[in-house]
Amino acid sequence: MSILGVPFFMGEEMSGLVVPDPHELMRPDLPDGNPQERMAILYRDVAGWVAAVDHPVVWAGDCVSIIGVLAGLEQKAIQPTILFFDAHGDFHTWDTTHSGFIGGMPLAMITGRGEQTILAGAGLSPLPDERVVLVDGRDLDPGEDDAVAESGIAQVTVDEVAHSIPPAGPLYVHVDLDVVDPVEMPAMNYPAADGPRLREVRMAMIHLATTGRVAAFSLSSWNPALPGAEVAAAAAFQIAAPFLAVF
Repeated sequence: MSILGVPFFMGEEMSGLVVPDPHELMRPDLPDGNPQERMAILYRDVAGWVAAVDHPVVWAGDCVSIIGVLAGLEQKAIQPTILFFDAHGDFHTWDTTHSGFIGGMPLAMITGRGEQTILAGAGLSPLPDERVVLVDGRDLDPGEDDAVAESGIAQVTVDEVAHSIPPAGPLYVHVDLDVVDPVEMPAMNYPAADGPRLREVRMAMIHLATTGRVAAFSLSSWNPALPGAEVAAAAAFQIAAPFLAVF
């Protein structure tokens, strides 16, 4: 197992990210430019790191990091199904977004929809919808909800993951910590009420880890500048613990 800390949010370095030891930190000198251009370089470097290690664990500042992890797995000829735990859909394109927030687009990006600059820069081929599972996407925006419903991606609950056989073949598990109910997961930039409890998410992680088929694990972190950051950091370690134990 190897652990990589990627302390960046939308291509800008962030401070206060607590990463399990032993780990490496990625802090490339990114050029001036728009967020897409900066993240294309950042996640190209993440892809190279993932491709060079066994059982990668990536601790990142945002969900766009999945592009780097998937690109690294592709370099190793691993074609996983991604189980994407997130309270949100992250399925916006420029046609549906009202905010222009790139962080609301990565799941659409990896399926070849909308913005593709980061995908191209990292060297990732788009995934077919059938290799994408959105877990507990309970807070979808208007337009985004229709796009998800009309796609071929699967939507399931955390409980269903914990009590069913996952898709065949290699798996890649990514957890946006806001999937957990904010009562137990403070310091989220975009909290969403009525989520699963920490214990439920951890049980799903244990179930997936015991399959022996998880090729990579990653999470997108809390905001270290918000109240409750220490609680969120400890909860993140609990969620990742099943993979840290078996990888």
